[in-house]
Amino acid sequence: MPKKGKKHPLTVSYHDELIKDLKNPEEAEAYLAVALEDEECPEMFLVALRNVAEAHGWGMSKLSAKTKLNRENLYRMLSKKGNPKMDNISAVLGALGFQLTVKLKKAG
Repeated sequence: MPKKGKKHPLTVSYHDELIKDLKNPEEAEAYLAVALEDEECPEMFLVALRNVAEAHGWGMSKLSAKTKLNRENLYRMLSKKGNPKMDNISAVLGALGFQLTVKLKKAG
């Protein structure tokens, strides 16, 4: 029985749990791969990149320093309305320890 007066959250934030899971590099890799494959919502990859950066404990300032990209541009780039250049995506992925690869699409 919980101690009287001690409050326990009834729900856990989905975002908080996601960020916790994304601290695992394999989980982050799978998350980014799924987000990249979403043909109906391609901007979700940018949001996924932002979530992975957050899971690394990086704010936009630290990501900006690591990538040599402008902080304000990073905010715009990693939003649902972002439209980054390929070299900027590569810079962010590289700073986070990932790389963009291409593979043959399965027939079907």
